[in-house]
Amino acid sequence: MAGLKVKETALLALLSAILLIGQIALGFLPNIEVVTLLIMVYSIVFRKKVFFIIYVFVLAEGLVYGFGIWWFNYLYVWSIQAVINLLFRKQKSVVFWSILSGFYGITFGALCSLPYFAIGGPSAAFAYWVSGLAYDIPHCIGNVALCLVLFRPLVYILRKSCREINVCVE
Repeated sequence: MAGLKVKETALLALLSAILLIGQIALGFLPNIEVVTLLIMVYSIVFRKKVFFIIYVFVLAEGLVYGFGIWWFNYLYVWSIQAVINLLFRKQKSVVFWSILSGFYGITFGALCSLPYFAIGGPSAAFAYWVSGLAYDIPHCIGNVALCLVLFRPLVYILRKSCREINVCVE
């Protein structure tokens, strides 16, 4: 990303690392994750710079877990979430963000089924999506609960921190 200052680049890289650490730390729980929430907060605070954070995070995930079809999913799945977040970035309601977060959790498997549609057709994509619903439901519930509790404090902390080092997009 052209034009990033050193402080800003370091901060965005750190936020990417926080995504990876949060994802790994909660990896033992079935689809309970902080990535969706953090990408929401990062989108609100950093706007389009969130894509830098996302792509560094996804690259790091590939280095940790290996590169497979799931890896390509993450390139577009998190980007779609960021675009949706950016469209609604002026929304202040925690309930709104929690519902959006839950919707994202329940549709995650459907979004990840797209490569299977290309490889095996509609029946392969449908089978992939349906087989993952048992994980998408706790993903939805976990996203809503985490967002209800942590959304406002995280937005506040991140905005305050980045203002202190003068890197926020407001």
